Amino acid sequence: MSVHRLALVLGDQLSFDLAALQALDPASDVVLLAEVAEEAAYVPHHPQKIALIFSAMRHFAEALRARGWRVIYTRLDDADNSGSLVGELQRWAAKLEATEVHVTECGEWRLEQVLHDSGLPLTWHADRRFLCGRAEFAAWAKGKKQLRMEYFYREMRRKSGLLLNGDGTPVGGAWNFDAENRKALPKSVKAPLTARFPHDVITREVLDLVAARFPHHYGSLAGFDYPVTHAEAEALWQHFLDFALPAFGDFQDAMATGEPYLFHARISAALNIGLLDLRQLCADVEAAYWSGRVALNAAEGFIRQLIGWREYVRGIYWLHMPEYAQRNAFGNTRALPEFYWTGQTRMKCMSQAIGQTLEYAYAHHIQRLMVTGNFALLAGIAPQQVCDWYLAVYMDAFDWVELPNTLGMVMHADGGYLGSKPYCASGQYIKRMSDYCGSCAYKVTESTGEQACPFNALYWHFLMRHREQLGRNQRLGMVYKNLERMPEAKQQALWQRGEDLLARLDARQVL
Repeated sequence: MSVHRLALVLGDQLSFDLAALQALDPASDVVLLAEVAEEAAYVPHHPQKIALIFSAMRHFAEALRARGWRVIYTRLDDADNSGSLVGELQRWAAKLEATEVHVTECGEWRLEQVLHDSGLPLTWHADRRFLCGRAEFAAWAKGKKQLRMEYFYREMRRKSGLLLNGDGTPVGGAWNFDAENRKALPKSVKAPLTARFPHDVITREVLDLVAARFPHHYGSLAGFDYPVTHAEAEALWQHFLDFALPAFGDFQDAMATGEPYLFHARISAALNIGLLDLRQLCADVEAAYWSGRVALNAAEGFIRQLIGWREYVRGIYWLHMPEYAQRNAFGNTRALPEFYWTGQTRMKCMSQAIGQTLEYAYAHHIQRLMVTGNFALLAGIAPQQVCDWYLAVYMDAFDWVELPNTLGMVMHADGGYLGSKPYCASGQYIKRMSDYCGSCAYKVTESTGEQACPFNALYWHFLMRHREQLGRNQRLGMVYKNLERMPEAKQQALWQRGEDLLARLDARQVL
């Protein structure tokens, strides 16, 4: 058959109001979705991540057909599958004699460039699922030497009208209640059970396919229970609103043994692939506040993550790619330790965060930033290796959101462009925000000696070795004053303990 227009829908674009779909006519045009090996394996993506995307794509294709669309769907194991998105797009554009190919902005610079170079007659559409477009962010950033999320976030609050009084001032008298989001979890507070979703025929077929095709990727398929349809994603969201959001504000930074989710929504993967709508989520949270069902610190904290950090890092990504991905302000070269792929380490916090990552393809933001990320920062791991790990192992990781968060916020490899100081901490932070340290093989109260928590000496080692770069940072001024007050013998002992720990990493010894 011959068609006038063909639209490509990517695995993270499963939204009925996608811009490329809005430009087409279901009665005469065709939609293409394709599972391809190139996208599934350019990093060793967690098997559950691959399963989520493939199952959600297959369900979305069926939903489009039910709405009257003509859909071409290439499965991974189809005999004629070219193995790449460009190959599938070229193949079907030629078969259908399409004169126009419509594409919505990609979530990855690499893929967008490949499509630009495809030689096809592409018509590009802005991704309107985000609150702030690429050009709008670039205009906001123009002329600024350093970008601050807080000021961007205020602009997004004004633009959206969320949590504002009638005169445009922020509800509660402040824009940000982050200081009220940092409580550790008391033993008396129990996290709600998470919503789980059984496998239908489509998902079971996908799980079998992924198990057969990607047996060497790190991570387990056994616990897969993520939503794969819009209806399931909305059910997960409603579960969060009903049972977790009220406590989210207080305990969003908390960590606890055997509790991978606590009061987190677990909806970031569904949002990032298009099963949920950003604006509706924010409206629901705001409504929960105005109705008195949740406190302001919970509502504002959640909205800040969506229209603050999420939109902010996307803006930075598209403003500075591809150069941004190569930044390495500290000149780190150390290889990523093997235990990041296995979870086999005596450090309880690391084994908990990595273990649940391998089991569920999930860890919440503090586990990523202040445990696995903090260790990588202190140990001087090459930022590109850390970024590839985060991109591979987390269900919600797509390059536009993962790269700035990891390279900029976690590794401070952009020299402070995204964050005003490195997010570095000793074991005392982990002790304060979790129950991990009580059953750890190491002693968080000690900094030197074989039983001392590795985070403690590595923290001071990091500050010592980067004194020239960080010593004038105003937010680290008190820390460096404390370092200067230490007796020389203690400083030397901390340095030597740090050197010993790093030597073990290089030698691939168990830590």
